[in-house]
Formats: sequence, C-alpha cells, structure tokens
Amino acid sequence: MNRDQDFLQQLAKQLSCPADTEGIEVANNMHENNIGMTRKTIEALNISKGDLILELGHGNCKHLSEILNRAEHTSYYGLEISKLMQKQASEANTTAIEANRASFHLYNGSNIPFSDNTFSKILTVNTIYFWESPQDFIKEIYRVLKPGGTFAVGFADKDFMESLPFTVYGFDLYSKDKLYNLAEAAHFKIKDISSFTEKITSKAGDKVERLFYVAILEK
Repeated sequence: MNRDQDFLQQLAKQLSCPADTEGIEVANNMHENNIGMTRKTIEALNISKGDLILELGHGNCKHLSEILNRAEHTSYYGLEISKLMQKQASEANTTAIEANRASFHLYNGSNIPFSDNTFSKILTVNTIYFWESPQDFIKEIYRVLKPGGTFAVGFADKDFMESLPFTVYGFDLYSKDKLYNLAEAAHFKIKDISSFTEKITSKAGDKVERLFYVAILEK
C-alpha cells in the first residue's frame, strides 16, 4: 500500500469512528461540512412539545441546541460507537445534561440499548454507510420507535460519494432506491425522500457540489 492509499484508508476509518487527536479535527470538519444536511434532517422530524428524541452517531453534537430549541419539554439521547465523540459531545453540552434534557451513551453500533416503542423521533446523518448489517439495524430502529413515530435519515447520493477517493474503504453507498428497499423491508412507511444540493469544502480544499437526501420514514 502506498502513502496515499494509507492516508485515505486512515481517513475513512476516522470518518467511521473518530479517535485520538486526529479524530477531534476530523469531527470538527464533519460538523462544519455536514451542518446543512444535519439541519435539513432535524427539520424533517417536525419536533414537537414533549418529544423524546434519539440520534445515532451524533459526532461532537455541536448541533444539539438546534434540536432542543425547536420545542419545549423535549429530551435527547445520543448513541455513539466512538468513545472520543461521546466524550466530546458530553463536554460540549454540559448545560443540557445538567438540565436533564440530554445524555450521551456508547453502544456497539448494532443493538440499540433501549426498550421497544421508546422514542417519538429518531435521526441519523451520514452514518448509514457504516451500518454493518443494515437490514438488522433498521429493524432495531423500528423496534425502539413509537407507533406513529418518525425516523429521518440524511445521506449523500451514491454517485457523489463514489467521486470521493476514500469511500472505497469500508463505505456502503446508497441511492434513493436502495434506501426505499431497505425501509420497506423493515415495514417502515416511506413518507418522503427529499433531494438537496449544497456547496461544501472537499478534503483537498476545493468547493464541490454535494447532492444529498433526507428520507422521512414512519412507523
């Protein structure tokens, strides 16, 4: 493996599960590049008073206020596979934690450690590429979502992702059709899949146009 391949493989690993000092920088870049997608996904949830919200793969969660400020008496639970991100998110959101409006937890990325029919709203942004067993995991999401609840998933278009050199290392890429098929197999009702484009900064420092989707699924 040459140096370029090694760098891209390490970058892919950090994007999947940030760790060490390098992981903090990667997470900050992810937050900045993904905030547009994150906001669209939050908007799609239509958060209302009293909602119990779960986010899968929250990163440093500098966007938490944008979730909690949408309605009164909402509570947020975050799940992460990255110990670093769980720690960073906890440190960035001490006020919400002390007010008993947020908590951050580690999990194994496969089994969601909550009871059936717990959450009214669930979201995830740019994590679907790393689900080890997508068919099983989306059924886990369905299980912990309340009847009538909403799951919003933000993800970048497959063709765009294929243009990035690091996605050959451990990324499972999604088209709209592939997401539809996954959701239907888990018995989700597909309310909508919206398309958006945005300008982001590539890892090389160039401005590129990204096509992404926000899928709204209901139980």
